[in-house]
Amino acid sequence: MKKNQFWQYLVGAIAITLLIPSVASAHTGVGDPTGFLHGLEHPIGGLDHILAMVAVGLWAAQMGGKALWLVPGAFLLAMTGSSVLGHYGLPLPGIEQGILASDFILGLLLLFTTRLSLAASVGIVSILAIFHGYAHGAEMPETALGLTYGIGFIISTAGLHLAGIGMGLGIDRLQPIFRDRLFRSGGAAVVIGAVYILINH
Repeated sequence: MKKNQFWQYLVGAIAITLLIPSVASAHTGVGDPTGFLHGLEHPIGGLDHILAMVAVGLWAAQMGGKALWLVPGAFLLAMTGSSVLGHYGLPLPGIEQGILASDFILGLLLLFTTRLSLAASVGIVSILAIFHGYAHGAEMPETALGLTYGIGFIISTAGLHLAGIGMGLGIDRLQPIFRDRLFRSGGAAVVIGAVYILINH
């Protein structure tokens, strides 16, 4: 697949999500989290979060090398920082659209076996992580239990990254023809999941 085709699909996916005012189950302002377990459950409580975080791990494994730890590490760092914005209610538009866009973008990166520079890859996941972190932070309790809530969602996110990395490393041991097909299949699954969210919310 040509690179210009990838960017056309990518721009189209972003445009679609920006036109939908409230499509992803970002969970902002829902529930009453009070500590570690609530934080632990938050990233796995929505398909939108799961798809993106597993996809980050898969993409990192697909690229290999330093990307294996720098890409998910950048996501965790940016997510943690942006959770502060959500916690204190600082304005950030398009949270739900941004979360859904992250699913499409990461899925397409996998689907087209896109290999970017390490700096570009880190930059992309960092930007996408901002939306996820904001959604998590919006539910962080005002009390000291907010710290344990934050630790919970960081651990849960890291676990989803590791799941993606584990799958990716397993795929990477296969013959090239099977490896590429399975990585593409993973990307297709993420995109299909994003479409499902778009249709049902």
